[in-house]
Amino acid sequence: MANRNTVHLTDDQLGDLREAFENLDEDGNGRISLTELGRALETVGLKMPGYQLRDVISKFDTDGDGCIDMTEFKRLYEDEKAKRDIGVTFKKTVKAREGVDTLGGSSKASVEGTTHSVRKGETVAFSNWINTNLKADPDCKDVLPLNSESNELFERCKTGIILCKLINKSAPDTIDERTINKTNLSVYRRHENLTLAINSAQSIGCSTVNIGPDDLDAGRPHLVLGLLWQIIRIGLLSEINLAHHPGLIHLLMEGETLEDLQKLSPETILLRWVNYHLQNAGQDRRIHNFSEDIKDSEVYTYLLHQISPKDKGVDLSPLREANLLERADCMLSQANKIGCRSFVGPAEVVEGNSKLNLAFVANLFNNFPALEGVDENMELDIKEETREEKTYRNWMNSMGVSPYVHYIYNDLTDGLIVFQLYDICKPGVVDWKRVISKFSVLKANFQKIENCNYACELGNKLEFSLVGVGGKDIHDGNQTLTLALVWQLMRAYTISILSGVSTDSKNAEKAILAWANERLNKEAHFTSFGDKNLSDSVILIKLIEKLKPNGVDWKLVNQAAHSEEEKLANARYAIGIARKMGARVYALPEDIVEVKQKMVMTIFACLMARDTSATNGQKLTTSMQA
Repeated sequence: MANRNTVHLTDDQLGDLREAFENLDEDGNGRISLTELGRALETVGLKMPGYQLRDVISKFDTDGDGCIDMTEFKRLYEDEKAKRDIGVTFKKTVKAREGVDTLGGSSKASVEGTTHSVRKGETVAFSNWINTNLKADPDCKDVLPLNSESNELFERCKTGIILCKLINKSAPDTIDERTINKTNLSVYRRHENLTLAINSAQSIGCSTVNIGPDDLDAGRPHLVLGLLWQIIRIGLLSEINLAHHPGLIHLLMEGETLEDLQKLSPETILLRWVNYHLQNAGQDRRIHNFSEDIKDSEVYTYLLHQISPKDKGVDLSPLREANLLERADCMLSQANKIGCRSFVGPAEVVEGNSKLNLAFVANLFNNFPALEGVDENMELDIKEETREEKTYRNWMNSMGVSPYVHYIYNDLTDGLIVFQLYDICKPGVVDWKRVISKFSVLKANFQKIENCNYACELGNKLEFSLVGVGGKDIHDGNQTLTLALVWQLMRAYTISILSGVSTDSKNAEKAILAWANERLNKEAHFTSFGDKNLSDSVILIKLIEKLKPNGVDWKLVNQAAHSEEEKLANARYAIGIARKMGARVYALPEDIVEVKQKMVMTIFACLMARDTSATNGQKLTTSMQA
């Protein structure tokens, strides 16, 4: 794995590399086949003849497994960068081609001449999805419908209202509607909405690295589309699991268990689902991706015919069309019969746009899974993701780790995600030369345990409490011990965002507590982050008002809250206004009402990080000395 000191790419260049990689990494496992490497490199401006590509492959595919991960892709790019004038190459990265606009980078992280490709297909797809899903919302009546053939999407996302509403569609109740500014949308009030949207998107697992309110207010298309895609994707894939669809057990292969199915990503489950229906349709064909394998519309035609209610009149007539674009259009007309003509047009099907085709299939599954029932006598031990697990998973994904974390107890077992998190919490702490990023078939388990042992070693170095936690526990997916490690990573990150503060983790919580009580200025007081007086959120809201005068509408706060429902309403409001003022809060309202000490601490730490008086650690130093 490349040492972080060798990375010389700008943030925008790195973002383009990651986008090129992820567009081909359709199952989200963090690897692409070497047969697709040429395409990925060409996307970022490195076109190579076949013989040269073979030489590059032999250099970087050290174990001969036919795959390459993101870190190796970046290393490969940097290696080639040294051989040619990449400054010029990047200016010409995305050539004008049908269906693609090129836009100059204008963010602070951009270099002059950087361009980003904006697919018109994505603009159309997301505009139409927003029109469909928000058309009944009275707060959107003045801005919808969006003209999908223009740039209205980017202009009308500037108020933040559409983004906030879409987040609540994908993850209901994430944002308290009372915290959204809906009138008198000055620059300042728009900025508040956009800050609320970004921090709320992070809380549901979106990576918003290098995306700020100013970027969205400027309507920068590649950033708006990137954020919209993450929000929409989370909503589309959130219920593709056994807990919501027990009938997925019919996708199990011989010798597999329920646990094996729980480990699969939603993308992989969708591939199996399509193949399941192809088999039921008597077809021998199978797909392995949402790009090359679906371009001719045959698979979609059989799938639609198989899953559609018989009274809808969906048929196989598209197969009679020889022209692929006409066949795709005919196939989409069949999809329209069941209300599922979403995300793709004929061009996106024929071009094999993996992102939009994944969305198309996910929408089909969500509306017409057409899975066989489960025998009532069959006992299924299906464990739904806990609130704690979901919070940790969303936090990890918001950090931009690769590959995307779907199931904590499976996706951390090789240690690679853990190392990325360490590097985020304390840059430079990981000795990447000790990290094994590619595993040999014969020694994979041993190598992964070796990684996990090093991960525990790093935890001890950072004074984590890892008594009884060994590398094999993480590799084996021991739930209690894995959660213990992840919590301490999240805690370390939370403390690390206290900019300019130099303190050890043992004293940090005492310092945060002292800071909060000092800022409350005797208007309220609490003794610990487990203090039951915090359960109604009133103390928390008073602190927020101290940090942001006039930031609280007390008419919306029940200061005599007693019931759980009343306390939850206060907690939702508190979290909303905290995020709106810029605090990166991951905790949930239930954490406050139940006074979950660990998560409550993170809220106060995030607020402290936003307190301008804590800059350079002055306030923390004073608090610790008190």
